[in-house]
Amino acid sequence: MRILAIDTATENCSAALLIGARILARESVFERGHAEHLLPMVDELLAEAGVTLAALSAIAFGRGPGAFTGVRLAASVTQGLAFGAGLPVVPISDLRALAQRVLESEPTSDRVLVCSDARLHEVYWGCFTRAADGLAAAVGDEQVGEPGGVQLPEDWYGTAHAQARSAAPVPAAPRLCAAGSGFAAYPRLRATVAAGAHRVLPELLPRAREIAALAAAEVAAGRVRPPEEALPVYLREDVTRPA
Repeated sequence: MRILAIDTATENCSAALLIGARILARESVFERGHAEHLLPMVDELLAEAGVTLAALSAIAFGRGPGAFTGVRLAASVTQGLAFGAGLPVVPISDLRALAQRVLESEPTSDRVLVCSDARLHEVYWGCFTRAADGLAAAVGDEQVGEPGGVQLPEDWYGTAHAQARSAAPVPAAPRLCAAGSGFAAYPRLRATVAAGAHRVLPELLPRAREIAALAAAEVAAGRVRPPEEALPVYLREDVTRPA
């Protein structure tokens, strides 16, 4: 299996090439100008691996949520490359990719709350658990909204909360980790919904390496899409507002 993955949904511009059990990756943090760096990263990876684009199994991309221009860039580049090489595509949630990054770095944890800064005093957020295959699986829908609206699944809280429904619920630890730029932008999230988390990792960003790993399972199961379905997911209905 050979999968190219790209992601530009956040400041982290990244590309990865999965070939069997081997993975090559490039990533750099840029405030802007992702379009200038993404394709050179892809070219470097293909050259290092000694493969052509047409020899790949699929192209995966971070489909959002994230910055409007960045999510759109990843989708459009994926469409162009896939059409040109006759390859299928695999959209992967950036929130899920970040959850996967956490699960791989925190082997004792099996639950992840991801909150990414969505600007406009909102966060993109979602809850994920470690599935039997070790991959991040969504628990409920991904959402966008005010930090005060972020909630964990009821069964993630301790028994005392389930019985008393106290005003200050504490998630069961050490199974829960929290990650994403939303915790840096809105520190009160640490003291509320993530109060009982084993670790809070506000500096982590999604990257193509985990997108490639998640896409491998999709390709193996035949869950791929034609190039024209390489579409971004914004979560916000009004995507014309600055993100």
